[in-house]
Amino acid sequence: MSASDSLFIRAVKAQPTERTPVWFMRQAGRYMPEYRAIRKQYSLIEICKKPQVAAQVTIEAAEILKVDAAIIFADLLLPLEVMGLPFHFAAGEGPKIEKPVRTSEDVASLRTDRAADLGYVSEAVKLVCKHFGNKLPVIGFCGAPFTLASYMIEGGGSRNYLFTKKMMYSVPAAWNELMKKLVAVTAEYSTEQVRAGADTIQIFDSWVGCLSVEDYRRYVLPHVTDLVKRLQKTRVPVIYFGTDSSTLLPSMQETGAEVIGLDWRIPLDTGWKSLRFKGAVQGNLDPVLLFADWKELKSRAENILKQAAGRPGHVFNLGHGILPETPVENVKALCDYIRDHSADFKSGEESKR
Repeated sequence: MSASDSLFIRAVKAQPTERTPVWFMRQAGRYMPEYRAIRKQYSLIEICKKPQVAAQVTIEAAEILKVDAAIIFADLLLPLEVMGLPFHFAAGEGPKIEKPVRTSEDVASLRTDRAADLGYVSEAVKLVCKHFGNKLPVIGFCGAPFTLASYMIEGGGSRNYLFTKKMMYSVPAAWNELMKKLVAVTAEYSTEQVRAGADTIQIFDSWVGCLSVEDYRRYVLPHVTDLVKRLQKTRVPVIYFGTDSSTLLPSMQETGAEVIGLDWRIPLDTGWKSLRFKGAVQGNLDPVLLFADWKELKSRAENILKQAAGRPGHVFNLGHGILPETPVENVKALCDYIRDHSADFKSGEESKR
């Protein structure tokens, strides 16, 4: 079997599969004791920059959970550094950009010629691909231009994205220049991951849900579409995921991405219907349900499988990443359940267990 024949890649291409493939966003993370042990030795960024350690973290998580795909361990914000925008992680506060991008001059000074300096990520991809061979497909990823831009402009996370929207509305030329630069860097960075062996690329648009449909279509859609088209030249499928994006789904589909990720705020069948059941979808269990007892967790997972109704093109995932305090046994049990019982829903028979 080659990775292109794998359950995951067939589902991503909306081809029929005997069962539903499963993997999780942030499947390598602090909820796992193995990862916490490594974090005692290295910071998050150090793990990202040491290909052997990043590969180890990626491989361990995939093997412990027995998922159908491994996603490379990296951080969304790595491209900011090579564009000339240093950042650090403040304890308990998340990333902090030292000098936020606020003016046309700030945008003009950002570099696009150093994407190759992120080669440590593709080195890690290469090691993971070598380890798994044809046994497990590998997912590369990048941040979407809007989400990376919002970090750069806000200086970190934000509630109302005031500075980001202000630039969009008031200095559209600078906004477009920023988005073009981000597309150039992330396209090159992700293409290198594919060259290293990644079987698909996921684009994370974590903050795009703060936008109205009109603003998304005007200020974001053309740029994400450009990124998707560039990535598709590598001949691998693209997954495009955003949170709080129920109103944006039909517009997100216009990017041409093969898979649209659904968060937990919309029922899977409603989200897929808004996409006219064209292409594949990924999702969409609320990550906090992993804290519930097994009866509730199983029932909610079953509901998602029922809503998928056996259609080709469903990849089971969470509606966002696994949270740090999540009981690891629940994650394993959910994986086992999807692996052992999703075929029952494909054939239209509901599991009685």
